[in-house]
Amino acid sequence: MKLNPTQTLLAMLAAAVILAFGPLVLPPFYVRVGQLMVYSAGLAVAWAILGGFAGYASFGNAAFIGVGAFAAGLVEGNISGIAPPLLLLVGLVVGGACCGVLSAAISYPILRLRGTFFAIAMLGVSHVCAEVTNNIDFFQGSLGLNFPSVVPGDIDPANYFYWLYLAGGLAVLLIAWQIRRSRFGAGLLSIREDEDTARMLGVPTERYKRLAFVISAVLTGMLGVIYGHSLGYITTESVYRDDTNLSLIVYSMLGGMGTLFGPVIGAFALVFITQVLLARLLDFHLFATGLLLVILVLAAPGGVLGVTRSFSLRRRPSPVAAE
Repeated sequence: MKLNPTQTLLAMLAAAVILAFGPLVLPPFYVRVGQLMVYSAGLAVAWAILGGFAGYASFGNAAFIGVGAFAAGLVEGNISGIAPPLLLLVGLVVGGACCGVLSAAISYPILRLRGTFFAIAMLGVSHVCAEVTNNIDFFQGSLGLNFPSVVPGDIDPANYFYWLYLAGGLAVLLIAWQIRRSRFGAGLLSIREDEDTARMLGVPTERYKRLAFVISAVLTGMLGVIYGHSLGYITTESVYRDDTNLSLIVYSMLGGMGTLFGPVIGAFALVFITQVLLARLLDFHLFATGLLLVILVLAAPGGVLGVTRSFSLRRRPSPVAAE
């Protein structure tokens, strides 16, 4: 059954309300798992704005997590005397703005690449940002950077960051949903299907790609700010992580590449597998992620939503049989 826009919006809000009760009924361990689920889902949807909708799969979105977190941490450390909500807001604005400036600066040369070349170039951007942060003393990447607390005194920190991740993830999902149903979103889908034909038909492909790239980077950077606060202390290695780059792709492929809710399904499923089912096999996580990626490419390239759609179509009676 296909939902209309109003029903889709109400379904997203209802799901968010239900998830918001998680910290009130779940044990502390599962609250932590829930944090990682909603954080990963938000990152995956932000990645999908460019990687899923436009077909420009990035291997380097961890660059924006790191840039957002370090930019916010450096600024907040100098103004830590203000109220926690305002301090967090300043961090979000600074982190998102820095990611927006960086993505806008590199968008013209890097978006001239396609496919594997774009993916590897973004991985290079992530590594360059990590090296700069780690080797220039101003950024404190090698020593580590402390974040001032933004948690109100009467709230459990684990619960607070769960709700903060949930609010951030919902905001990213609503933005992606609005993009998907707009003319801009239709243009991104046409780029994914055939960029050259879309350009000949009058779609401003370069402008749409750059805009999607910047939006994706800003949203990723703002989630990185929340991530930095939840850790309390970050180093280069804790935010510029290659396993995060790989996981964002797997989330979309597991749930359904190019769909709105596929990355959310994939993130929830993979985090549950690695953090709960494989909790005792910490060294096995990266191997399991890579193995799952290979299986998906070979057996279910459409992901969970693709398999579900194919199954429903097979069960639907054909017009000839119905007659």
